[in-house]
Amino acid sequence: MKNIEKYKSLLETGEVDALLLTSEYNRLYAAQYSIAEGVAVVTKDGAYYFTDSRYIEAAENNLPGFTVRMTHPGSSDIERINEVIGEHTIKKLGFEESNMTYAMFLEFQHALHAVLVPMQKKIDAFRASKEPWELELMRKAQEITDLTFAQLQKVICAGMTEKDLRAELIYRLYKNGANGLSFDPIVVSGPNTSMPHGVPSDRELQFGDFITMDFGCLYKGYCSDMTRTVALGFVTEEMDKVYKTVLKAQLAGIAATKAGVTGQAMDGAARKVITDAGYGDYFGHGYGHSLGILIHEAPNANTRNDQPMPENAVVSAEPGIYLPGKFGVRIEDVTVLTKDGCEILTKSPKNLIIL
Repeated sequence: MKNIEKYKSLLETGEVDALLLTSEYNRLYAAQYSIAEGVAVVTKDGAYYFTDSRYIEAAENNLPGFTVRMTHPGSSDIERINEVIGEHTIKKLGFEESNMTYAMFLEFQHALHAVLVPMQKKIDAFRASKEPWELELMRKAQEITDLTFAQLQKVICAGMTEKDLRAELIYRLYKNGANGLSFDPIVVSGPNTSMPHGVPSDRELQFGDFITMDFGCLYKGYCSDMTRTVALGFVTEEMDKVYKTVLKAQLAGIAATKAGVTGQAMDGAARKVITDAGYGDYFGHGYGHSLGILIHEAPNANTRNDQPMPENAVVSAEPGIYLPGKFGVRIEDVTVLTKDGCEILTKSPKNLIIL
């Protein structure tokens, strides 16, 4: 089923007469093509896409299934939306309440000739389970990320700063075919690795450091994500123990991962290993999150999610242990949930790498 048809299925209940898509990511999902700015309206009988002169040619050439209309200087999206409201006698218009500012909501509420009905969760829900073509794009995105990690192992050396390494990482992602970054890369070393989302600094890499790199890229609108922690020169006995504990926890979480299992169960399998090893207080985040068009999507594999995970959900597997002021370790793969288990998209080695 094409994504636009999924959205049309929300109109069958009569709860709303049409959908208003204002976020770039749900417009991308509906059209299967990214236009930086615009608005889309999905009705039972057709779909409409409004954008300005900067993007009109791209929209006309790449949005089959949509009637494309240009907004002109002095006009607005509201005028175009009201045209469609009148043409299709729309009374109730579902919208993305989590992705609209209050100011925009007030403007739309005042000016549109239809009642706005919050529909965010239902609009987003389709993205939880990926289509085969989406998985292919995510495999390609992960290939770029894996290749970049392999190249970085030849670049990392004592004396370079965390910012230097971050720059090398970003350059190679683009050089290897990325269209963008999934998120701002995390590159931390030594005691900074105890901060799960630490910010790259001017600290120089030193022998005896752990170096954690959490990064991903965009490929045709879809994200990759991975984390690897490597050592420079040598590790202490404690560093070795913590690394092996995190790896054992991740493997336990992956073994518990399959469609129909709750997010809690996946998290719990990994968390038990870390807790049993005496580090439970130092694993403060969830085991994993879904990703796709956005780097963080639903559903999540954490202590709060007691719902079954759907088939073809793409979920990270990223337990960690973080010892404040000393060091931290995180290992992250991306998995695709299947009926019998999961496919691991990340191919980079997970054994402790000492450079």
